[in-house]
Amino acid sequence: MRTTIEAEVDEQGNIRLKQPVDLPPGSRVLITLVEPEATETALLSETALGADWNRPEEDAAWSDLGQG
Repeated sequence: MRTTIEAEVDEQGNIRLKQPVDLPPGSRVLITLVEPEATETALLSETALGADWNRPEEDAAWSDLGQG
């Protein structure tokens, strides 16, 4: 059986589990690195938002704000 346990990396680069785990000697462990949530969410949204925002209608709607 495979179990996923969340962990964080501290300032010294040590992996700190967010919950205790009892592993017998010789256990195999796989580590998957993930990007911070905010970055991941932004990247996943970029294409969908770009399709909506990059339209002439959007430019016209915001044109009254000026160019600086």
